[in-house]
Amino acid sequence: MAARRTAAAATATTAGSGEESTLLELDELMPWSVRPLRTGRPWVSGPDPAALRARWERLAAAEGPEQERLFRPSRSRTPHTPVAALPGRSTTGAGAAAGTGRFAREPGACPDPVRILHGPFDEQWLLPDHRLIDAARPELWRVGDERQLFTVEHGYVPQAAAGPALSVTHLLPDGHSPAGRPGRIRPLYRRPGATDPNLAPGLLDVVRTRLGPRETDPESVLAWILAAALPAPSGCRIPLPADAEVWAAGVELGRELTRVQLRGARGGERPRLPGGRRPYVRAALPARPTGIVYDAEAEALVIGDGRISPVPAGAWEFTVSGVRVLELWFDRRTAAAVGAVPEDVEADGLEGVGARGWTPEWTSELLELITVLALLDGLRPRQEALRARLEQAPLISRDELRAAGVLPVPASVRRPASVLGHQEEGPEGQFALL
Repeated sequence: MAARRTAAAATATTAGSGEESTLLELDELMPWSVRPLRTGRPWVSGPDPAALRARWERLAAAEGPEQERLFRPSRSRTPHTPVAALPGRSTTGAGAAAGTGRFAREPGACPDPVRILHGPFDEQWLLPDHRLIDAARPELWRVGDERQLFTVEHGYVPQAAAGPALSVTHLLPDGHSPAGRPGRIRPLYRRPGATDPNLAPGLLDVVRTRLGPRETDPESVLAWILAAALPAPSGCRIPLPADAEVWAAGVELGRELTRVQLRGARGGERPRLPGGRRPYVRAALPARPTGIVYDAEAEALVIGDGRISPVPAGAWEFTVSGVRVLELWFDRRTAAAVGAVPEDVEADGLEGVGARGWTPEWTSELLELITVLALLDGLRPRQEALRARLEQAPLISRDELRAAGVLPVPASVRRPASVLGHQEEGPEGQFALL
């Protein structure tokens, strides 16, 4: 295991200083990118949707200085800031109009929390009210639909343990980085309905000419990028092969990486470990766990008096940007549970309004996350074999893409596309056609 990680880390280091003519930047292949979301206040998102609803109700019931204190104002948002509605959120879950006026004057009904990807592999919840979020990135909400896929860079951390440079999700990603160095969010499509691929204009034509028409649609290009991406200080680097067999192997691997990370979305199957090695709860988890330990000999997670097994070592050791994913996921939920106040004590701030202990939903999510990480770790040998083949394979160079007019990409494709043919509600209920 250690040798495998060392080899992968060496490959990443080499890629970071690769020749300009052979390794392409992700920014050249998928030119439109969006910065991570900036909530401005931590209480608008979290792992428990019931806690988010309770926070909303407490904030809406408060008045004057108390509401101001609970809100946590910033330069972008206060309880008195009118804003445009989030795209696609013209009504709340209760059918009422989404808030665009001042929260202090008319908070309205609590919107249904929406599922988001909080950093790599952590599915959490967000209150989708634009009045509460400093920078919600409306351009992402406009293009998010059942056919969209988002690629997220994890940020480069020198000498970090081996880990994926990218992840993919069907959920709205917030782009948070566990190491504090966020990357960019890149939708696969610039418009809803899987139209206008976010690829350099002419790239698909060059790939089809060099590799044949098979496996050269936008999702195949994304699959290749996931399989072959290498971390580098300036952003992910992508080798683009001129060998059809190498391309086909990478696309097949990338599709498998995508399938695992989508966790059954878009008509797929929920991830399962082969050979019946499904992780189970062997002893019930405590209501308020405070620590997690890995028993390597028994392949078990020990959580207080609770126990989950089998947990492959590769799942426990899985890191992103040098941070162990399972530990970070667990710490966020124990903080949410331990931070919750007892029934007879009033929370001082909205962050103190948390889950009433460890929830059954978190146990189910933990079991699934163990499975996802174990499967991704099991695909690493195939990624290393692909990288070894790429060292010998001919590549499509930057010079060739320049000659074909693919590079440099036009400035227009680095900006959001015009996607709307209808009105969006603006501040104080005004409407604008975008």
